[in-house]
Amino acid sequence: MDTKNPEEFYRRLQEQLAETSSWPSDYLFKFIVESDPEKIDQIHKIFDNTGAVIESKKSKKGKYTSVSVTVNLRDPKAVVEKYQEVAEVEGVISL
Repeated sequence: MDTKNPEEFYRRLQEQLAETSSWPSDYLFKFIVESDPEKIDQIHKIFDNTGAVIESKKSKKGKYTSVSVTVNLRDPKAVVEKYQEVAEVEGVISL
């Protein structure tokens, strides 16, 4: 993500998703976060009650955890909203 201009990044992402996918659609989010149960729980809570399938895997040394979330969303705007919510989790990296 362009940290200098996140609004532009999200606008372009939303346009690209609208052009390349039909909606509603399943979308796969991937995040990397420190292996802190509280931070991982924050990500889980963002996707509560959405029917999301969430898989977590610790890194080889256990310092980081990758969190993959597959969820059916109504439109590209909903994808961007979820990315923005997860961005509030301290230290999260969105892939």
